[in-house]
Amino acid sequence: MNGADAIIKCLEKEGVEIVFGYPGVAICPFYNSILNSDIRTILIRTEQNAAHAASGFTRVSGKPGVCAVTSGPGATNVITGIATAFADSIPLICITGQVNSELIGSDVFQEADITGAVESFVKYSYLIKDVNDIPRVFKEAFHIANTGRKGPVLIDIPIDIQNAAITKFQYPEEISMRTYKPTVKGNMVQIKKVIKELEKAKRPIICAGGGVLLSGAEDVLRAFSEKYKIPVISTMMGIGAMPTKHPYYYGMVGNNGKPCANRAMNESDLLLMVGARVADRAVNQPDLITNNKVLVHIDVDPAEIGKNVGPHIPLVGDVKHIFEDLMEQEMSCGQTSCNYEEWIRLLDGYKESMAVKRKPNKKYVDPARFITMLSDKMEEDGIYVADVGQNQIWSCGYHVVKKGRFLTSGGMGTMGYSIPAAMGAKLAQPGKQVVAVCGDGSFQMSMMELATMRQHNIPVKIIVLKNNYLGMVREFQHYAYKDNYSVVDLSGSPDLEKLSSAYGMDFLRLENMDKAQETIDAFLKEDCSMLLECIIDPMDLVK
Repeated sequence: MNGADAIIKCLEKEGVEIVFGYPGVAICPFYNSILNSDIRTILIRTEQNAAHAASGFTRVSGKPGVCAVTSGPGATNVITGIATAFADSIPLICITGQVNSELIGSDVFQEADITGAVESFVKYSYLIKDVNDIPRVFKEAFHIANTGRKGPVLIDIPIDIQNAAITKFQYPEEISMRTYKPTVKGNMVQIKKVIKELEKAKRPIICAGGGVLLSGAEDVLRAFSEKYKIPVISTMMGIGAMPTKHPYYYGMVGNNGKPCANRAMNESDLLLMVGARVADRAVNQPDLITNNKVLVHIDVDPAEIGKNVGPHIPLVGDVKHIFEDLMEQEMSCGQTSCNYEEWIRLLDGYKESMAVKRKPNKKYVDPARFITMLSDKMEEDGIYVADVGQNQIWSCGYHVVKKGRFLTSGGMGTMGYSIPAAMGAKLAQPGKQVVAVCGDGSFQMSMMELATMRQHNIPVKIIVLKNNYLGMVREFQHYAYKDNYSVVDLSGSPDLEKLSSAYGMDFLRLENMDKAQETIDAFLKEDCSMLLECIIDPMDLVK
């Protein structure tokens, strides 16, 4: 057994089913050895998308996704995908080939210091210098990636280490790292403090972040909300923690969130910030969420608590474990305490009176109405993957999550995320409907993956909201520079009907809302790849 064989053995021990990647000489021993296993390989058309596809796979399956690329430009190309996963706390194992050990540092062909380059975008990185370290390193890497605050781990492996003979392969049964012991169980004293505050509060609210979904805590958080009738709002990454039409859910907060959700957070007297970073996109003025209210910050990463705003009650631990403990604590409720019905009625009034009133141009597709119609037609457990740009904001505001998932790039805001992530999601759950929604700008950042979909028979539905602009930047320039537009015109974009034909995909076009219902029905009718082009008003705004 050589080092490459040992790597494959490690992946098998971890139950890895799929590796996304792009080969090159420095990773060829790995790709040669993988032929002797049952692990499926997916050839992505550019390395960044290998990480995005692994991310989509991870977020739907709950297992760390794996990508493998070659040295030099292969490794540097994957950095954006790694950074995207890191920003959203997605566990990935990223394997990179490297030049011969004795040549490292001599600037030979396709050498790059990838462990140094990704230092700020990974939970941890390894450069393997001894073939016998492979089993330990992989066991540690999977453990680090998928525990505590989850995230990507990079393993850089020189080609001579991949080819070297391993004296004895023994995969560790258990892992114990002296310097890495993340807190899972919440401190019971702090949990009881939260209960005491809930007993005193008149206007409590839960703000659910992406950590709720990463922890698998949706059901227990929902049960807690329903038990005590506590309203819930979410960050962008927390969309799906509650069904969109749940009576206690009031939408996404932030600059592009629901006005009623922002008002609910501002007027609450007890805010439970759960699995969220309190970052600028959700809370652009952190001091406001401590004014006239008690802030409880629950997060598995102690570094996040107090980083942007100081909570009254910090609570470190896994969200699921903490809410299970909260469910076991009975609140001492009297006639006036723990009765939030008046608060709920007030928020219901805000939801109705503060609903955004759009005035769409009837000559085009109204993206807001279209996305809601699409949501109604999608299967209950369907997976909706939003790209970045105006399409993302419309998707956040108007997609209706039932029992499915909503995926997007939140922390990094990486254009081109949706198609490869949707492919990964479809491979993780082949029986579920998967729809990727992107703009014509973000589509062109990953349209090469139509070849991957065709080669590997990955039936993903793709919607392109086409306005011939980089819409979100154009909208910013509209407000900030008074319509002085610079480098946002997408003239020269391909004919999507011909492009679809070139890749053997069915194609539909929707130019206005007149035939939206029948077009959506045709689009979703069969589980096959299809591209739907929706022509939207170039001057439409997300608000």
